[in-house]
Amino acid sequence: MKTMVMTAAALALSAGMALAEGMVHKVAVHVNENDPKVMNIALNNVQNLTKYYESQGDTVKVEVVTYGPGLNMLIAGTSPVAERIAMMSLEMDNLSFAACGNTHRNMSAKKGEEIALLDEARIVPSGVVRLIELQEDGFAYVKP
Repeated sequence: MKTMVMTAAALALSAGMALAEGMVHKVAVHVNENDPKVMNIALNNVQNLTKYYESQGDTVKVEVVTYGPGLNMLIAGTSPVAERIAMMSLEMDNLSFAACGNTHRNMSAKKGEEIALLDEARIVPSGVVRLIELQEDGFAYVKP
């Protein structure tokens, strides 16, 4: 019984210390539309939630996952939000961008050459699978 009380006290103390240090939030943002308005809403969501959680003393890790027509958000030379992504990536070390490898491969095959992506993007095997993995890892899901 004494051990249980001590364990409970230790857990309560560690939980209190975690709250004092701030929570870590994880958010997956899903973009699958080739619409500059949707892309900008997604980036607004990222900026707003980062600002909010930081004002609370918390931290947040955000991954924007693109696939299908949404991959256009990350295509070099044509992305309507390329400059904004570059600026945000410089300012926010909590932000990453995932490009669906299936979509990238299909778009590249259709074009007859590999499509270049923004430097900020990294290719994942599948955008849908990446969203599942992130949610299984405790990421909240946001679809603008």
